[in-house]
Amino acid sequence: MHIKLAKHLGMCFGVRDAIAFAKTQSRQSPLTTLGDLVHNQGVLRELNDHGVRSTRDFDQIETSRVMITAHGSSDSVRQALDERRHEVLDATCPLVHHAHRLLTELVASGHFPLVIGKPGHVEVKGLTGDLEEFRIISGEADLEHIPPRPRYGVVAQTTQPIERVRSLVAALRERFPSAEVAFRDTVCQPTKNRQKAAKQLATESDVVIVIGGARSNNTHELYALCSRHCSRVYHIQRAEELREEWFFPSDLVGVTAGTSTPDDQIRSVVDWLEAWIVRSDFPARLSKVTN
Repeated sequence: MHIKLAKHLGMCFGVRDAIAFAKTQSRQSPLTTLGDLVHNQGVLRELNDHGVRSTRDFDQIETSRVMITAHGSSDSVRQALDERRHEVLDATCPLVHHAHRLLTELVASGHFPLVIGKPGHVEVKGLTGDLEEFRIISGEADLEHIPPRPRYGVVAQTTQPIERVRSLVAALRERFPSAEVAFRDTVCQPTKNRQKAAKQLATESDVVIVIGGARSNNTHELYALCSRHCSRVYHIQRAEELREEWFFPSDLVGVTAGTSTPDDQIRSVVDWLEAWIVRSDFPARLSKVTN
């Protein structure tokens, strides 16, 4: 068996910076993040050990300081925290801030706002939380529910697959040929790089391991992408979930990971696979016995 790692593994800079910021701030006094800082249970347990709590319910915030997660939030949420006299710390990824700015500019110029993304996702809720009217597009079926308007402004959740985004924008233009469709590409470059590398890895591999949190949207997207190009794809959160029966000695095993997956979790998976190679080296073990 051989192991091949995808390019662009490890945490993206937005997630890494948010975690470092939370740890630094927690040394001064306890704080609460409004929702999970990142969608990775191992990282959340580590943050909890550093005194960083998490809740989505304003009434359950017990600390004076509250941190906005890397996924961002609406201005109305920030205002509500201010009214409750919380000190607000902002760990929003700069690329998410950029998506907010572009959407605001589109709305200000008279475009009807459309967001391509996952309904209910914290980033999408942050993008749309201050809008009076909008539509979220997760698939072509959602285009049927878009009201006719002369001008549409389109942005995307930053971790959406860029191919899906472009396909939906094209379908929107086909459905409303007389309307102006202003598309702003807000899918972040780290996501694009990771998706491109994962696709190439999946086409070359016999089996692919995708490492990431169970509630991580970008990890689920990587899993779906790899599954279109490889018949044996497994999504795990940690090395302990790996199973020997998934592999054959002749396999090329590809490894990729979501943007909130820490390096030590990736390393533990690689260590497990390398140990399996040693355990499954039947000819070598037979040689040792006969000699």
